[in-house]
Amino acid sequence: MKIQLTNEEKQDYFHRALLSYIDGYGLELFYNEGDYAKAKSVLSAPCYEDVLMQILRDGKQLMLRDHEGGEDDAYITMEQMYQNIEKVEPKWLMQMCEEGDDAETADVILQTVFLGEVIYG
Repeated sequence: MKIQLTNEEKQDYFHRALLSYIDGYGLELFYNEGDYAKAKSVLSAPCYEDVLMQILRDGKQLMLRDHEGGEDDAYITMEQMYQNIEKVEPKWLMQMCEEGDDAETADVILQTVFLGEVIYG
C-alpha cells in the first residue's frame, strides 16, 4: 500500500514530527543562524518548529548530526523532505493521519526524511 500525500500534507506531517524531535540517539539538528533569524522574522509568534519549516520554505537546508553513531551529517531541503517522506512506511503515516501517533512515529518519520531509512531504534 502506498499513501499519496500532497506537498502541503507532507509539510504538515514533517512539522508534526519535528514537534517531537529526535533528541535521543546522540542526534542534533543544525541550521544556519542567519537563515534562522531571517525565517523567524517573517513569522508572527513562531515556535521553533515553525521557524525550521520556514527555513526549508526559504530554500535553505537543515542538517542532522550524529554525535555517537559515526554517520555522516545529513542535509535536507524542502524538495528532499518531499521525496524522503514518501519512503516512510504507510503504517507510520496512518498513525499520524488517525492522530494515534507518538514519539516513535515522529522518530521514524524524521529518521526516514533525514537518513532515507530508520537506522536507530
